[in-house]
Formats: sequence, C-alpha cells, structure tokens
Amino acid sequence: MRILGIETSCDETSAALLHVSKGVARIEKHLTASQVLKHAEYGGVVPEVAARLHVETLPLLIDELGVSKKDLDGIAVTRGPGLITSLRVGTDFARALAYGWELPIVGVNHIEGHIAANWIDKKIASAYAFPALVLVVSGGHTELILMKGFGKYERIGSTLDDAAGEAFDKVAKMLDLGYPGGPAVSKRATLGDPEKFAFPRPLLGQPNFDFSFSGLKTAVLYTLQRKKEWSAEDVNDICASFQAAVVDTLVAKTIRAAKAKKAKTVFLAGGVAANGPLREALASAVKKELPKTEAVIPALQYCTDNAAMIAMAGYFRLSKKKSDPWKGMLADPAWELGLN
Repeated sequence: MRILGIETSCDETSAALLHVSKGVARIEKHLTASQVLKHAEYGGVVPEVAARLHVETLPLLIDELGVSKKDLDGIAVTRGPGLITSLRVGTDFARALAYGWELPIVGVNHIEGHIAANWIDKKIASAYAFPALVLVVSGGHTELILMKGFGKYERIGSTLDDAAGEAFDKVAKMLDLGYPGGPAVSKRATLGDPEKFAFPRPLLGQPNFDFSFSGLKTAVLYTLQRKKEWSAEDVNDICASFQAAVVDTLVAKTIRAAKAKKAKTVFLAGGVAANGPLREALASAVKKELPKTEAVIPALQYCTDNAAMIAMAGYFRLSKKKSDPWKGMLADPAWELGLN
C-alpha cells in the first residue's frame, strides 16, 4: 500500500510517500519546506502569511514528489488541530486530489500523527505492547495519553495553562533570543549550569497527572527583573536551569502515570520530543524506574511537523478500508484526539 501524506497545520509545508510492504512501513520520499526565515521577520508565526506560503509551496512539493494516481492507494492529510487558514490549504488541496484521482482520503489528527511516527520502519502489527502511555509535548500541547491500541485513547493529564513548548518560546522572548524560541533556549542551555537557578518544578507534589508551566515562566521573569543587565553566561545558566525544570517535571509526571496505569510501553511524541535532554532523561528514567517497560523515542526527523507521520497515521485507517467523504471532510482547528 502506498499513501500520500500532506501536512500544513502550522508553518511547515510537507508531503511524503509512505510504502507499506510485508507489514513494514517505509518512507520512499519526504519533502518539507520550512517557513522559519519568513516568520522570523515578525517574531512568530503569522497565520495569513503561513497560509499564503502553503498555497505557493504545496503544489511544487507534490510535483517534486513525482506521484500520480497510479502510484497511490490513498491520501492522508492533517485535518486538525492547528491554524485554520493553514489547515484549509492542506485539506482543500488533498480533497481536490482525492476527487480528481478517485482515491480514498482520510483526515488525520495532528497529535495522532506525532504518535504514529513511532511506527515508521517498524513491524507494524507487533511493534509495541499495550497499554501504552504517551507523553505529548509540543508548542500547543502537553498531555499524557493512555493508549490501549492505535486509535484508542484516554487523556489522563494535560497542562492547566501554558504548554511546555509555549513556555520555551515565551522564555526565549524574555531573553530576546529570537525565533524560533524553543531551539534557541535549548542551544544556550547546553552552555549553562542547570543548577544555577532554583526554578520550581510545578505540580510535582500534587497527586495528579496534570502540568502547569505558567508559574515556572513567571519565576524566570522575576529572576530577570532582579537587575537590568545579564551577561551571556548568566543567560546560558537561566536557559539551562529553566530547561532542567521543564524536563524534570515532564519525566517525573510521566513515570508516575506509567506506574499507576501499568504501562508496558512509554512513547514520547511531539515537536519538543526533539529536545536532547528530554529524550535522554525519559529513556533513562524508564529504564531505571520501569525495567519491564519499553521507552520509545521517535527519530529526530519525525519529531517536528512532517507529512511522513501523517501518512503513517492514515495507513491505520486506510488499511481497514476506512476513509472520509471528500465533500464533507473539513478542517477542524480544535480537534481533540479521540474525538471526531
């Protein structure tokens, strides 16, 4: 089975061709056009600009991908959540292809796509044991999901305010580190002392699986207000200490939830899954605290928004002959995982 994946939920335009043969999924070709340099001019993503660039770029990517009706068995496209203007470009383009090429189409939840990235290059039917616990960490989402099988989800914890990725971006703005903020903070953190500043680990003392990063962000702000000027070394230490607080909180909550739910697998998913300290800390904690549980960390190229993960998620439905009507499949910017 060959599936065309399309992703335009925010500011990355991406297209990929997934080939599933003998139960193993491989990416034959994967193209992503970044809009980072354009949005850096504004200090963040501008929805209207993002949509225009998707309109200009997506047809070129599909052309470069070199696929046609005879090469495909179906189309998978991100339907939500995300920016409505960006989502509509991708969904409308995919619907037009599905109609013109007479192919089945499926709308994919963006978060489910991040989870699905962990199946690429794996034996699909027997790759992982369930129940599984998924830590989803991105610019807009920080949540813990209990997964009893692909497509079977229960959210057991989420952020009460800022998502972890959002907190990274806001701290970067406080420190004037530019856009994109998260990677800038992480880069400076590699040069700093993670124990220099005693930032809080929010909600760790609470018997729940929820997160809160607004107070941590405020703690950074109050620290910065202590004096007018900070040296480059100070900034490095602030970034390192902030990142350590976020990672400690994410990992501790995940381990607590995995123990409570007797998870056999722990997945990491989302754009912030590319963060090196988080990847290392989670893998290490699972090995130490849950020796019978497998920690699954996605390949770096499939952490940030990409069409390969969307094609992979689409496969799980298309392979069961499930699809969406091309006429009624509309973008849903607030689509929650597990809800249609």
